[in-house]
Amino acid sequence: MARKTASASTTRAVRALPADTTALLTVRDWLRYAVSLFTAEKLFFGQGCSRAFDEAAFLVRHTLHLPHEGLETFYDARVTASEAAALRGVLERRAYGREPAAYITGEAWLGEYSFRVDRRVIVPRSYFLELIPEELNKWLPDPDGVSSVADVCTGSGCLAILLALAYPNAAVDAVDISQDALDVAALNVEDYHFGDRIALHKADVLDGVTPAEPYDLIVCNPPYEPESVLETLPDEFRHEPENALVSGVDGLDVIRRLLPQAAERLKPNGILLIEVGGLHDAMHAEWPEMDIHWLHTADESDCVCLIHASELRRLFAAPTPKGRKASARKA
Repeated sequence: MARKTASASTTRAVRALPADTTALLTVRDWLRYAVSLFTAEKLFFGQGCSRAFDEAAFLVRHTLHLPHEGLETFYDARVTASEAAALRGVLERRAYGREPAAYITGEAWLGEYSFRVDRRVIVPRSYFLELIPEELNKWLPDPDGVSSVADVCTGSGCLAILLALAYPNAAVDAVDISQDALDVAALNVEDYHFGDRIALHKADVLDGVTPAEPYDLIVCNPPYEPESVLETLPDEFRHEPENALVSGVDGLDVIRRLLPQAAERLKPNGILLIEVGGLHDAMHAEWPEMDIHWLHTADESDCVCLIHASELRRLFAAPTPKGRKASARKA
């Protein structure tokens, strides 16, 4: 099923800022005004920034073409008329159009790394940033020997790139069902010069993707919201591709397809990691016999699960066809 953008993102009218913004003269003035505006409009933060000040600083910095660090150096600099007009347009889109800041600027940051984004992909945000590579390495028998990795539901390709950076000897398969998403991922792969190491695949989960060698590691940040949740999400999410958020009635559809596919494609000591949002209890209810490890994250949500290849094979390995053992003995 192709990804689509929710219609609300194109129907919301964007009104103009009040005329009294002509009194705003400096970077400090505009930053303060943006924080007040975002707070008054009760914007949602969670698509890159977690509070009004950080989002305001991100938008002001980008609009005025200032460095990513050290914005305070420019606090007392005067803003030109053309810059003020640009700032007004950006703040109107964010405050009144509820457009995610990453779509306005065309960039999103994960830690120290910047990625191109637009409405074709979900805004990058992932607990994997906290886990790659230190926490993952604790579960890999030979982190330096990792040679084959997959990023399923790659979106913008950000996690595939982080994996390529963390495991310099690994070939990375980046997989998504959306060609639009893969087109954006291709831009990011080119920006990071990983065209020789990251292969992009259009596929439903891992269906039809055959790695050159079994994977040491599969990571997946899939759509995991139940269909019923879509109507309750903040307006900011309605600008994102709907199928990058929702996965069936209970949110588990993509994960159900992934588990048996991962069982077939991992090395014997390989691991699968999935970010599942609020589906912690749902995972245990759906697969009560599966040994699932939950990795700790700073906010204590602990919503990334780790499943060992041996456990996946125990539960999902295809049964041995009749006659295989007998014919092997004859050989």
